[in-house]
Amino acid sequence: MNKKVIIIGAGIGGLGTAGLFAKKGYDVTVFEKNGNLGGRANIFEENGFTFDMGPSWYLAPDLFRHFFELMGEKIEDHLDLVQLSPSYRIFFREGSDQLDIHSDIDRDAASFDTIEPGAGDKLRTYLKQSEYQYGVATQHFMYKNYDTVFDFLNKRVATEGQKLSVFSKMHTFVSRFFKSQKLRQVMEYTMVFLGTSPYEAPALYNLMSHMDFNQGVFYPQGGFYELIRALVRVAEKNGAVMNTDAPVAEIIVENGVAKGVRLENGESHNADIVISNADMWFTETKMLKEKDRTFSERYWKKRVMAPSAFIMYLGVSEKLPSLIHHNLLFSEDWRKNFDDIYKDPTLPDEPSLYICAPSVTDPNVAPDGKENLFVLVPIASGLEISEERQEQYADHVLSLMEKEMGLPGLREKIEYKRIYTVENFAADYNAFKGSALGLAHTLMQTAIFRPKNFSKKVKGLYFVGAGTNPGIGTQICLISAELAYKRVHGITSAGPLATL
Repeated sequence: MNKKVIIIGAGIGGLGTAGLFAKKGYDVTVFEKNGNLGGRANIFEENGFTFDMGPSWYLAPDLFRHFFELMGEKIEDHLDLVQLSPSYRIFFREGSDQLDIHSDIDRDAASFDTIEPGAGDKLRTYLKQSEYQYGVATQHFMYKNYDTVFDFLNKRVATEGQKLSVFSKMHTFVSRFFKSQKLRQVMEYTMVFLGTSPYEAPALYNLMSHMDFNQGVFYPQGGFYELIRALVRVAEKNGAVMNTDAPVAEIIVENGVAKGVRLENGESHNADIVISNADMWFTETKMLKEKDRTFSERYWKKRVMAPSAFIMYLGVSEKLPSLIHHNLLFSEDWRKNFDDIYKDPTLPDEPSLYICAPSVTDPNVAPDGKENLFVLVPIASGLEISEERQEQYADHVLSLMEKEMGLPGLREKIEYKRIYTVENFAADYNAFKGSALGLAHTLMQTAIFRPKNFSKKVKGLYFVGAGTNPGIGTQICLISAELAYKRVHGITSAGPLATL
């Protein structure tokens, strides 16, 4: 009889893990607390608008392709990917000219030169370094499980550590190349994707620039949720069974060994292996007895959490020509904006904004002649925001968009609005402090310093997702699925698997 694997949570990491173990021949069952599969990559429809609730940037297509090839699939058979051009648009405060990034080195270098003479050549040099770091990271770091400091500080790091900028801070590294604040912001904004500040993130993460400048930004027609549908299809094709509206109350442990799970409805399900894609804090503190926990409450209180988010899903009654698919508005006081998130938690008065308008690319996500907007403000995890304050802040953000992004009268054109913020992340995804992403990527929460993907107290219990290695990001969570697979099977190779 095949070994039974139970996976708690159907986020991207959980779905990827389900696919890998099912393809290997395990008897795989997934229990998801919500009505939809996908975790934070959720979806809802209202008034003819289809809203992707979470991730919206499809970056690093090679990493997605690798997963599907590992599953014996062609990604083209599942996703209709469109490369965006421009990739994204950046708005600066006080009426400054906007900047379009095209993921075309000649065009982008020319744009950089108009802001800071000579910056175009510096961009070329920077992106060569970013490409190098991306290659080293994907071949030697990201697909490897770490158990001791020696797994990380290997010969490659020792000989090339300076070139990899492992121990420098991102802002310091970027400042070596660019003097203009605008260009520094362009190179540093991706740190929000990693849930950290450029003043704290290791400079190794400048590899993110390779993803958007060199590889380009893509969109799966139909919306980002098409990726979830594809992962579910592939997992079910190989025999995985998906259960929604099935929250797990407890991981059953007998004599230090995981034996299965008990659902909130009282049902018990046996397993040989339990893999949790639920928030790691929630898994440890709510699903396990104290004696079975690897981490204490004291440990979690000391963690640096990635931001939460103040999100508005907006249905707008007409097209908005000043916007493209991805749009960013940067705060002028860059450091204060990050301090408002990490050091002195408060709703930023002058926030940075991200606005996704997928209806610019995809006519199926909004009624004809209308616009679908996803508006996100990174804010501190753990904030308590009353409904009245939410409405006030929503009006503040919309006013800012009208003023700074060429959207006069936007508020009068909104026919649907839904606010989603800290308490929603906590309720829907059991997210510690309502974080939108999980553990931040500070130096002391990266690689060997990040929670490992197995329990030190319970044999047969493993973890997958953003809380463990390699960390935050949709494609990164698929890598975490591969790492969970490697962990169970004792595979110690550093690079991606060629076969299961």
